[in-house]
Amino acid sequence: MQLDKIDLNLLRYLDSLLREQNVTHAANQLGITQPAMSNGLRRLRDLFHDPLLVRTSDGMMPTALAIQLQPRVRAILQSVDEVLHLGHNFEAASSSRVFRIMASDYAEATLIPPLMQKLQTEAPHVIMDVMNPSDVSFHDVEKGKVDLVINRFDTLPQSFHQKSVWVDRFSCLVPNDGRYGDELNLEEYLAAQHVWVSKTGFGVGVGIQPEEVQKLGWVDSTLAELGHKRNIRLFTRSYNVAMRSTKQLGLVATLPSLATRLLHDSPTVKVVQPPFEIPPIELKMLWSPLLQHDPGHIWLRSTIAGCARTIAENADL
Repeated sequence: MQLDKIDLNLLRYLDSLLREQNVTHAANQLGITQPAMSNGLRRLRDLFHDPLLVRTSDGMMPTALAIQLQPRVRAILQSVDEVLHLGHNFEAASSSRVFRIMASDYAEATLIPPLMQKLQTEAPHVIMDVMNPSDVSFHDVEKGKVDLVINRFDTLPQSFHQKSVWVDRFSCLVPNDGRYGDELNLEEYLAAQHVWVSKTGFGVGVGIQPEEVQKLGWVDSTLAELGHKRNIRLFTRSYNVAMRSTKQLGLVATLPSLATRLLHDSPTVKVVQPPFEIPPIELKMLWSPLLQHDPGHIWLRSTIAGCARTIAENADL
């Protein structure tokens, strides 16, 4: 195999094919036609003297050689990307770059305002475009159309880079109308009417079936293990609506603690600890490997990480 006979673009094709395991999806990911990708796969097979991807009843599956090639090809492409970005600096103070971030409203309410305060000093012309989870697909992120995704995730594509933002505990937001003391016992919790809130991952969500406890998340799964079930009166994907439902409807909201701190000055609600142990949640940010070595993106990730660290330390998480 001689280097002067290799079209290095084929490595991009191979990387996408092994990630997607589908010719059409790989072509869409790179913005080329399906016939062009099929031709690329044929040339790759000739180059490596191996079929690389084989059609099975479960779809296209990588051969043993392809499995060995995948991490090496990804490392080569990342090295090329690093070389191309050598000497490029990101001047935050003068940049007017637009960064697009998909964030749950929990992340948006707790992280974005302190982040913007920091940017007003360090990067006064940088623009943040914050999008909802339903606005974004995995492919949008993979193609680099969205710079960062900040949310909780049940599953993640292996190709994405990720970093923990913080780990948050749960607190209960209850109406401050005399019904509840500074401590909430399990009997009071079960007798109360509750609001449920959650939005993880990407894309448009589906309707909730109250009887499917295992799909309701950590709070209800943990409660079910104790042999109990909440009386949920309202299902929402908005943390803002959940918090307002405590103020206006008297519903109990079991939320990440940083969200409940947003109402710590409100005289109509108060924050108490749940009467049972709930596993903490981890907020993560993830991004496409295409942006891993971009100087502006590196600055953005570092700035968000620093801001999140300050928030977590102040909240004693």
